[in-house]
Amino acid sequence: MELEPHRRELVAFCYRMTGSFHEAEDLVQETLLRAWKARDRYDPARASVRTWLYRIAANVCLTALEGRGRRPLPSGLGAPSEDPGAPLVPAQDVPWLEPFPDARYDAEVRADLRLAWVAAVQHLPARQRAVLVLREVLAFSAAEVAEQLGTTVAAVNSALQRARAAVADVGDAGEVREPDDPEVQAVVRRYVRAFEAADVGALVRLLAEDAVLEMPPVPLWYRGSRDYGLFLERVFRMRGTGWGVRPLTANGQPAFAAYAPGPDGGLLLHTVQVLTVARGRVTHNVVFADPRVLEAFRLPPRISPEEFRRRR
Repeated sequence: MELEPHRRELVAFCYRMTGSFHEAEDLVQETLLRAWKARDRYDPARASVRTWLYRIAANVCLTALEGRGRRPLPSGLGAPSEDPGAPLVPAQDVPWLEPFPDARYDAEVRADLRLAWVAAVQHLPARQRAVLVLREVLAFSAAEVAEQLGTTVAAVNSALQRARAAVADVGDAGEVREPDDPEVQAVVRRYVRAFEAADVGALVRLLAEDAVLEMPPVPLWYRGSRDYGLFLERVFRMRGTGWGVRPLTANGQPAFAAYAPGPDGGLLLHTVQVLTVARGRVTHNVVFADPRVLEAFRLPPRISPEEFRRRR
């Protein structure tokens, strides 16, 4: 029985369920271990290996989520700050939503991983979350999901209806473009050039009027191009100019690793920033600074200016 080929899509499933890339990898390891131990009880007449594995993975996730709160972004916890100079104090006690490092997984498993959607799914009860992902993303039938979750088709259909209603208003999928869309790439290139030059005016001109900036694990967040720009001015005053940027994608969205100027002339990994681009403007930027989150992208912690130019 071949289990390993299913690992990558199972990681994406567990990530959608938990909002944590690191936890998803651990839960998939547990899923595959349970499957291997139960391989003699697998009945191919009842389900494919893939369907059987998702039954195990769903129940592993549901067990892990028992009694646990959701993983939020700062914008899910309260109103935006109106003080661009507010203290940047991390809230380490909050289990923040994590990004998904696209480069480590095939494009096929990265559908429906947008941060806003995953954040919205975190509001659902765990079983509704499982039904939504299994039915809407993975296209299992209602009967298959009922078998996977040990419930009835009627219960699956009811849970799906409630889950759909809860996430129906998440963004405007028709206006959000894919990261390889030429217009998106052009906007991101201009944003990156302006960021490297610490040109706040140019950055603000690329923002939607109601653009959102948030920075987990700092619980502060800002709405509006004015406060977004004022906060960036503060960042460049604090960390200096001469930044470097490495383009990425995360959660199926354009992203980049930002390298800040270091004291010895090198560039130090500072953040991974995940952009949402719609209607030719940056509408949302989630800036991840947690070192453990950055490790998932397998980025070098330091790059010399010469090496950085060669890599580009």
